[in-house]
Formats: sequence, C-alpha cells, structure tokens
Amino acid sequence: MKKSLCKALLIVLVTVFCWHFGAIAQQSNMHFLVSMPQPTTHYFHVEFKVNNLKQSNTLFKLPSWTPGYYWLENYAKNLVNFKAFDANGKSLAWKKTSKNSWNVTGNTTAGIVVSYDMYAFNHSVADPYLDEAHAYIPPAGLLMYIDKQLQQNAIVEIQPANGWKSISTGLEPVKNKANTFYANNFDELYDCPILAGNHTVWSFTVKGITHEVALMQPEKFSKESFLKDLTAMVSAASDVVHDIPYKHYTFLIMGDGRGGLEHRNSTAVFSSGTVYNPNDTEGYKRWMSFLAHEYFHLYNIKCIRPIALGPFDYDKENYTNMLWVSEGITVYYEYLVLNRCGLLNMSDCLDQITRNLEAYENVPGHLIQSATQASFDTWIQFFARGDNANNTQISYYDKGCVLGFMLDAAIRHSSGNKRSLDDVMTTLYQKYYQQLKRGFTDDEFKQVCEATAGSSLNEVFEYAATVKQPDYKKYFAYAGLSLSIEPKYPENLYTGITLQEKENKLYVTGVAANSPAWRLGVSTNDTIVTADGIHVNGLEFSNILKNKHRGDSISLVLENGYGKKQINIIAENRTEKKFIIKKNSQLNVLDDSIRKSIFPTE
Repeated sequence: MKKSLCKALLIVLVTVFCWHFGAIAQQSNMHFLVSMPQPTTHYFHVEFKVNNLKQSNTLFKLPSWTPGYYWLENYAKNLVNFKAFDANGKSLAWKKTSKNSWNVTGNTTAGIVVSYDMYAFNHSVADPYLDEAHAYIPPAGLLMYIDKQLQQNAIVEIQPANGWKSISTGLEPVKNKANTFYANNFDELYDCPILAGNHTVWSFTVKGITHEVALMQPEKFSKESFLKDLTAMVSAASDVVHDIPYKHYTFLIMGDGRGGLEHRNSTAVFSSGTVYNPNDTEGYKRWMSFLAHEYFHLYNIKCIRPIALGPFDYDKENYTNMLWVSEGITVYYEYLVLNRCGLLNMSDCLDQITRNLEAYENVPGHLIQSATQASFDTWIQFFARGDNANNTQISYYDKGCVLGFMLDAAIRHSSGNKRSLDDVMTTLYQKYYQQLKRGFTDDEFKQVCEATAGSSLNEVFEYAATVKQPDYKKYFAYAGLSLSIEPKYPENLYTGITLQEKENKLYVTGVAANSPAWRLGVSTNDTIVTADGIHVNGLEFSNILKNKHRGDSISLVLENGYGKKQINIIAENRTEKKFIIKKNSQLNVLDDSIRKSIFPTE
C-alpha cells in the first residue's frame, strides 16, 4: 500500500513537472511563454522553461542580429529583469558574461526557468514591437537560446493581450493547444516572425498549398484582385525551380512603415496603406515588385544560399561576398516573375533595369567599390550610410540585378537559348539545398553557372569582383536589345552639395567628391547662412541655382563651430549617364528568341 502510494505520487509529480515545462506531449525540452500584460508599456514578458539539462552551468544567449537583416541589432540592450529559478521555484545564481549572455549556475539538472522583460517599441521588420493595437515578434529579437543547443526543438506559447483574436506566423501550430507553436530547431524558430492582434486574414491556394495574408489595414486593398495577383505571382515564382518547399506560407502585411524581411515560409513587410490606389498604377507595380522580391527570397537565399548564410552564428557578423547574387539577382527575378505572370510588360522591366543601372553608375562610388566588396561590407555600411557614402559605395541590389541579367543573357546566348539562369537556380536548389543540405561556395556558384552555359563566364564574374567598366552593349545585344548611353543633365546647375533643413537652418549633409563645393572646402555639417546675400531655405537655394548659368558664381556664407567663412562657388553642368535600352531593330533569330524567353509578356 505504501509502495503503491509513493509510485502514484511520483507519477503525479513527474506529470506536473513535465506539463509545466511543456515536455511530454510535444517531446520538447524547451518551452517559451510570451505574454504582454500591459501593451501600452511596450514590454513583453518571456518565460523560458527547459528540462533534461545535463550541466550545472547553463549559458543563455540572446541573438545579436536576425537573419536577412545584416546589422548587429544588439537586442540585449532592451532586456531587463532577468531572473533564473530551478524546477522547484528556487532562485538560481547567474552572472552576465557578455553583452548578450547570462550564465546560470546551481542545481539545474532537473530543470530551469529564466524570465525577463523586453522593451519593444521600434517599428521595424527586424525588431520586436508592442503597442495597444498589435504585437510583432521577430523571434531572434525576443527569444533566448542555450549556447551550443541551437539544434534543439522548441515550443512557443503566446498569451495575446486582452481582446486580441488573431495570431499569424509561419511556425507550425501545436495540435489541440491554442496559440501554441512548434519549431524543429532554433534556426527555424528565428526564421518565423509572429504577428498578434486583430488583423484580418485572407487566404488563397497555389498548387494545393494554402497561403495566408495577414493584413493590419485590409480596407486599403481590393481583396479579389489582390489575391488574384498574389496567386499569379506565387505560381510564376515557384515555377522557376518547379517546387514549393513549404507546407504553408504567410504574408505579414503591417501598416505604415518601410522595409521587408524574407523568411522560409513567410515574409514580413510594411505598406504605405495607399499601395492599392487604383489611380496609381506605377505605385502598385512597385508594391507587387516588392512582394515578389521578398517571396522569391525563399528560393534565392533561404534555400539557395551562400554557405556563410546558414547555419548562423547569432553572436556576430556572418560575412559573404555573394549578396550581389542573393539580393541583386533576386531584384532581377522580381521583374522576371511579374513579367511571366503578366503584371509587368517588357517595357516595365527594362525601365526598372535602367533605373538600377543609373543608380550605381551615377555615383562616384562605382569607381571605388565592387559588388563583392559591397556584399562583404554590408555589416558596416548598408544601415549606417554616412555623409560620404555616395563617394565610396554602391548598392549590391542595383549592380547585382544588372549582373544577373548579364549572366542570364550570356548563358542563353552560349547555349543557343536551351538553358538560362533558371537552370542555374534549379541546379543549385536540387544539389545544394535538397541533396547536400548546405549552401554553396563562391567557386561552386561560378562552376554551376559555367556548366549551365557550357562556356567560361569569367568576364561577368570579373565585373562582379572589380570596378572594371562592363561591356553592357554586348550582353544586352545577346537578348536582342540595344543599349545606348547619353549625357543627362540635372535640372539645376551642380555644386556638389546635399542639403537638409532642420530647425530653421540649412545644413550641408553631403559633399560629392571632386565637386565645386569639395574643391572649396565645404564640409558636412556646415550651415548655409546666406546665398548671394539672401537668407535662404532649401527651395530658395534651388531657385537661385535655376536662375544661374554655367560658369556663374554663387556667393555663400557658411558657418560651423569655428565661425563663418565666405566662398564663391562656380556652378557647373553635371553630366550623368542616361541609359536607353530598347528592342534592337536588327535582330537575328537567336537574339529574338532570347528576348522573348526572358520577357514573354511584351
């Protein structure tokens, strides 16, 4: 009787403990409970419960960045009230050992609970956010992991604020447990943002797979036509590699803001709220291009990825030379995908490619920085552009897009239009993602491209790795297109000064290299006191330039922390490059077929 009673009591205790730590039914040793008891304070409360530990010291860490957003966010700066307890609720000793690490010691082998609060009020696709209307959780910015245990599975339970009825995420729901989700490992967990609130959810199906659209401002969209366009876009994008690698997909479309972030089976974006204005056709095309870009990333960076980009080190930068491929070629594919489903015609695509060309060819930085250098240095440059950025940097989005077109045209030309960049993507997808289950090296990417083309592509890869002037005309000619370059003169005469009005002052925010202002010693943070003896704002300064002619002088009084100085700038006509791409009037059969294959919707 006594032995039986002890056995029964032991079963009850084990059951209670395992229920508390979320371990029995779900077979997970790690359980998060995320609550938001007072959303107006912008604080999340997190409890992280772990059992089956085999060590007495446990190092808890919070990521310093989130994949896809190449910038050290240092989320730990917003974490407060860290506490640690054993399975019986007894406090455990802990010590913070680095900016994002907490070492917990004591009797932890039976289980451990850590809790903390996280301030979340930066509206970004890479930052946790909480207010009275909604919660947005990029898990890397909120949920800890245990050092060297990123391959463990985990359960996340959300306790939404009172009155909230909707939760949308790419995570798998746990059966029969409301607001509870499962991740096979922490890379998967950190790749699945969560949106909670009272947003509207629409759905559509592509190839038998459900896609959900979570919208915070559904009234801004035309449901029928928007879902029709999304269906067409997803179908065209998935046709590139002839496979869909997810069970379900979620578009998280939040309110006003900027930015988007790709994930394996979801994407999180902001919208202006006016993107479906029926009178703004061009604006809607840009919006759909934006969504196509983020969606296509599930292939080109999540599945087809440089080897440095997964599995991740969440403590520090993960460097790669290949963002011109992962981001730039994705820009190229956003145009191709929308052309293939009829949302952009060839003229639209060529206009966009022209903008990409001009965007990097018309900044001094294109003579300084290559596409591979821009990729590697994105951690210190992309989100920290300084006043000298245009003089020394380019965008790997812009140059990578054009290089993607050049690769595509070269492969099609060399193979007699039997193979294309699509075949490169398919090979990379099948070999490295599906079979080898890893990313590709820089050399492997080049090897696949050349094997697909059946010839050397050294020239294109040299253009990626250097600042050598590309032979654009040759590659556009491969696709039955002519490219010409003409001088383009901005409306105003050129001084090289970039200005910004702030607190009733006109500040210099940038000075172009080798410009008239540069040569006369104008500096960032100078203020323009007068121009031609007149106290001016930005518009008035622009009007003065409009009334000048080449060679005219502009008298400026500048002021900085060292006093005032007067200079006379001689205005110049700045010459920029204007690229004109159009259908070649003298086509051969191969070039014509290549153009029609790249842009089937003319």
